[in-house]
Amino acid sequence: MTNLFDPLQLGDFRIANRVVMAPLTRDRAGPGRTPHALNAEYYAQRADPATGAGLIISEGTQVDPMGQGYLDTPGIYSPEQLAGWRAVTDAVHAKGGRIVAQIWHVGRISHSSLLPGGAAPLSSVAKPAKAKTFTAAGFEPVSAPRALATEEIAQVIGQFRHAARVAVDAGFDGVEVHGANGYLVEQFLRDSLNDRSDRYGGPIEHRARFLVELMTAVCAEIGPGRTGLRLSPVTPANDIGQDSDPQALYEYVVRQLAPLGFAFIEVVEGATGGPRDFAPFDFDALRKCWPGAWIVNNGYDRAMALNAVATGRADAVSFGKPFISNPDLGRRLREDREIAPLDPKTLYGGGAEGYTDYPPLPPKA
Repeated sequence: MTNLFDPLQLGDFRIANRVVMAPLTRDRAGPGRTPHALNAEYYAQRADPATGAGLIISEGTQVDPMGQGYLDTPGIYSPEQLAGWRAVTDAVHAKGGRIVAQIWHVGRISHSSLLPGGAAPLSSVAKPAKAKTFTAAGFEPVSAPRALATEEIAQVIGQFRHAARVAVDAGFDGVEVHGANGYLVEQFLRDSLNDRSDRYGGPIEHRARFLVELMTAVCAEIGPGRTGLRLSPVTPANDIGQDSDPQALYEYVVRQLAPLGFAFIEVVEGATGGPRDFAPFDFDALRKCWPGAWIVNNGYDRAMALNAVATGRADAVSFGKPFISNPDLGRRLREDREIAPLDPKTLYGGGAEGYTDYPPLPPKA
């Protein structure tokens, strides 16, 4: 029987256990949206597979200046950013860990003050979201977007492809494409938003085209064995709305992606950070559409995680908020120890407080 703490082959690389650190936006990049020494310390604290994660998925990292949606989130397109990320990946690997970069474009979930020249955010359509984002002025309503022209879509796909290449060059073991939580990929996927009339709108196969082309490009650039994807079939995050038939949509998407043979899919079950039973969806049926590694996420405790891996419902489990306040979460799960609570006041922005100052368990006697 497979155990949560057994090794796992993920495409081209092997992870020492199946406890995954989920991507977590913390808004702590330095000037120029550049990772710095404090970020390297934070990831390194969670990287030792004996006490922490078998795999770390980085915080969402924008592929282009137009992909930014929140203050002080890091990018992965400038030389300075890549040097900062190299320090992070070196620190993780020095602890024996594995790390992939989550590459990200927020689409319409942004504010003009965060974008070059005060530009309007980009999306599949020109419909504003009823959502707020974190800016220099605090939490503000997002700005009205403009719809990407058909000829611009290839440019955005190219930005993801470039981000994947430079991520690997900066020492990441691979990338995870952010296709979840109401950001740009889902803004194309779901008919609750996408009413385009070109080849990227309308029936399921057209709405899925952007993601399929994007994943094809990333796999071609760095190899499928270094590539993953995050999906959230029913989350209401960022005012995305429910698709009229999410089961049909996401089963079609996963079947179309299966021939690419990339390393893993990470799936948010239910509402991101909220109820797991938010909307009806058969995640076990979706898993059967995918031949590769399957990572589950959202509200898993120790018992649930052990059961998911032991029964074959998942190959690994990703944990988000517990990894914020428990840098040694892997050890706590293995030894069935108490999970320390986090301080919600220090989640976003700031310095070391609530970031690198959560203590691990004392060493064993």
